[in-house]
Amino acid sequence: MADLYSQLGVRRDASEAEIKKAYRKLAKELHPDKNKDNPKATERFSKVTQAYDLLTDKDKRARYDRGDIDENGQPKAPFGFGGGGPGGGPGGFRGAHPGNGPGPFGGAAEEVDLSEIFGDLFGNGGGARRGGPFGGFGGFGGGGRAAPPEKGPDVLYRLPVPFEDAAALREQRVTLEGGKTVSIKLPKGVEEGTKIRLAGQGRAGPGGNGDAIVTISVQPHRFYTRDGDNIRLDLPVRIDEALLGAKVKVPTVEGAVMLTVPRGATSGKTFRLKGRGFTGKDGVRGDQLVTLMVDVPADDAELQRFVEGWSGKKGNPRASLGV
Repeated sequence: MADLYSQLGVRRDASEAEIKKAYRKLAKELHPDKNKDNPKATERFSKVTQAYDLLTDKDKRARYDRGDIDENGQPKAPFGFGGGGPGGGPGGFRGAHPGNGPGPFGGAAEEVDLSEIFGDLFGNGGGARRGGPFGGFGGFGGGGRAAPPEKGPDVLYRLPVPFEDAAALREQRVTLEGGKTVSIKLPKGVEEGTKIRLAGQGRAGPGGNGDAIVTISVQPHRFYTRDGDNIRLDLPVRIDEALLGAKVKVPTVEGAVMLTVPRGATSGKTFRLKGRGFTGKDGVRGDQLVTLMVDVPADDAELQRFVEGWSGKKGNPRASLGV
């Protein structure tokens, strides 16, 4: 498998922002919805998504750079034992979609923890865990016990969540491998990269199904920005609304509300709408911070004539700055 950095077309010392930018560009080009008749594009989309998931996880990226894990996120196999992923088992990541959108794409990835295979080999006279490489064979102390049957592999998904839905903790619908659709309740404190484990929704195995692990990707918004658990919004207002005062509508993630703009309001004045932000892990909801932006029309002849004859234009609002 190609180096993860080369798959995304970035340097090994690329910042997280550079990695995200490269992934967004490739995802737009290779998305299965745009390449329904091009299985190679779909396959490459799965690979770059897998690369993105690993390289944006600081711990896994550090382990990968040290050579502790491979391109599938699997520990480098000691003593010649093989691992999962392409050539050794199912590989790749699977995208997850809201239930009313297109179904999943790409392949599923199974995670194998080799430390579990060897964990009990030398301890307590026990056998290898989870059906280790020697089956039910006991440890070197003898008197081994039968290993429990191994569960099936986990399947990884990435779920895009609209900004408003994440802020309001709206329930999401996800289509899993095989076409099954399930509902997901977003947890308090949800943010980019939050992982949700769906027990028993992975692939089948002798000891039962593995799990589905859904990674949340909060989508950017065209006018909201997130600031911790608060939401920021720049709100345009007319000159007359700022000068004379007015009641104006303000959008929030749960619908519009009315805001009272006081007389003589200026650009940069910020108002706080309590409890209109994201819910933190402690259950306390942040606020929406609304900053006024007075809109000055560029081609209003009447306003220009008024300002040209206005005596107040002789003042210096920058005097306090020493200029």
